[in-house]
Amino acid sequence: MTNNTRLFKKSLLAVTITTITLASSQAMAAGFQLNSQSATGLGRAFAGDAVIADNASAMARNAAALALFDQTEISLGFNVIDSEVTVKGSEYSSPLGTQSVEDATNDATSVVPNLYIAMPINEKFAVGFGAYSNFGTTNEFDDNWGAGTGTLVVDGGGNPLTVVPGADAFGGTTNVSSMNLLFAASYRINEQWSVGGGIDVIYGEGELKRDSTMNVVVAGVGPTGTTSKQNLMDVDASGWGVGFNLGAVYELDENNRFGLSYHYSPEIEVSGTVSYQGNGNIGDLKIPLPSMAEFSGYHRIENTKFAVHYSIQYISWSDFDALVTTDGTNIKDYKWQDTYHYSIGGTYYINQNWEARIGYMFDEGVQDSLTSVSVPDSDRQWFSAGASYHFNKDQTLDLGFTYLVGEDVKVEDTINGGAANGGLTLNTTTKATAMLFGIQYTHRF
Repeated sequence: MTNNTRLFKKSLLAVTITTITLASSQAMAAGFQLNSQSATGLGRAFAGDAVIADNASAMARNAAALALFDQTEISLGFNVIDSEVTVKGSEYSSPLGTQSVEDATNDATSVVPNLYIAMPINEKFAVGFGAYSNFGTTNEFDDNWGAGTGTLVVDGGGNPLTVVPGADAFGGTTNVSSMNLLFAASYRINEQWSVGGGIDVIYGEGELKRDSTMNVVVAGVGPTGTTSKQNLMDVDASGWGVGFNLGAVYELDENNRFGLSYHYSPEIEVSGTVSYQGNGNIGDLKIPLPSMAEFSGYHRIENTKFAVHYSIQYISWSDFDALVTTDGTNIKDYKWQDTYHYSIGGTYYINQNWEARIGYMFDEGVQDSLTSVSVPDSDRQWFSAGASYHFNKDQTLDLGFTYLVGEDVKVEDTINGGAANGGLTLNTTTKATAMLFGIQYTHRF
């Protein structure tokens, strides 16, 4: 096998490994962030979620909001993410030439559960526990997408000489999930000010499969009319990390309040078994997760049944500059940029049983100078609506719905420096849309 072939395979290995934690075509928020902590928040595009505190899920955004509860309550539910990513106008280039690749539509349905318990200890202290997810994605290309665009050159005895995988090296299957366990507490300083904080214990796991079906060519003879399917990658990895969060709530009066929170996200070392054409372990990967800061406001209009609320969230995606191994090897640069999302919403308190809410969010994309087909990220818009039904003062059912639409994004994805440098290049256009449904039940004691 030539040195160029070995170099190509090594680069392909590195690029495909990064996809285990980073491919986010179905994440439905910038980067691989997952805005799906509650059905209530979903119904208002999470506008005001760091301070509204209409159920225990508020602690996921701001631990200080626990001070706003005067009785113990449990909230549990789930959100369903039904997403679609289109990949169209694809052109694949390698040292052997350029060819078009068929369009693809990747559909996925994911269920994201959540559980929260808020418990006031006395008039000053409250504690809480939450189990939910901040990060996750699923992306699966059809086995036939991009197949047959690569070439396997063999000698007269059928021994491999040169391996040039096809466009399917950019596809495959990626499933990533995470769970955040939150242990939080709050302290009421006085009638206006409350503070809070908590520990975030984060578990993440991922599955990655990459195969390439290549046309077989005998050196000096020509195509054989047959194909060869090779397993490029089969990965199973997981890891734990610990972060923290801090928050504050200021209550101007009973109808107006503000919330500010900060979530520090840890760098997680992901370990597991990595198989590449019979080769085993590649070591641990360091995954720097972004930290987040959020400001929210809530204002119920005096002598009316209406309230307005809003949020601005900052996400430090520039922390995710590159993926590096524990021995200092730089696997892949990403050069993502810090982003914001802006949301505004309204609530109509119809009567003692019913509430209705709407919301809108503008969510900035993370990609800057580098783009990837495995991360069809773009600026996204959320259009949300929801409702609450109070069976009585202690039992509530919440429903939420969001339609999310992203922009068309032109992508140039490369392996080993791209076709101009002896590697692979995929030029394509991606677009992500989704519908999100949520249901949540709250019981107060």
